[in-house]
Amino acid sequence: MSDFGRILVVEDDPRDVELTLTALGEYKLANEVVVARDGKEALDYLYRREQFALRPEENPAVILLDLKLPKVNGLEVLQQIRSDERLKMVPVVVLTSSHEERDKVAGYKLGLNAYVVKPVDFHEFINAVKELGVFWAVINQPPPGSAKKML
Repeated sequence: MSDFGRILVVEDDPRDVELTLTALGEYKLANEVVVARDGKEALDYLYRREQFALRPEENPAVILLDLKLPKVNGLEVLQQIRSDERLKMVPVVVLTSSHEERDKVAGYKLGLNAYVVKPVDFHEFINAVKELGVFWAVINQPPPGSAKKML
């Protein structure tokens, strides 16, 4: 088992991926960050399919999930995670541009842990992601089946 919990970022916008990786890198977290660029790729990672068939068995310490994804949308990904006995305790934080009340309600009904609207301002976005990364990957105690938290 790895000493550091992985962070799975599920995001299709290359700019948001870059900003997220920059923000997480600024805290010099030792956690490995894995990026899935659509909902199908996220599920392939979680279920160790296709290009992820040989990945380590531990679940991510946290999943940062966008809602508006190609192939399989974020709410469908969340629903599959929460319906799977092996994955249902993995913390999922929605990080999205959607201010829609129905998206928030649907996400919380499906068991998401937090709903964060992406700030438009560059510095606010960086700070929000840094705080999310530190809380969920370092401070929060990971569920059973995840890699140990970073020391």
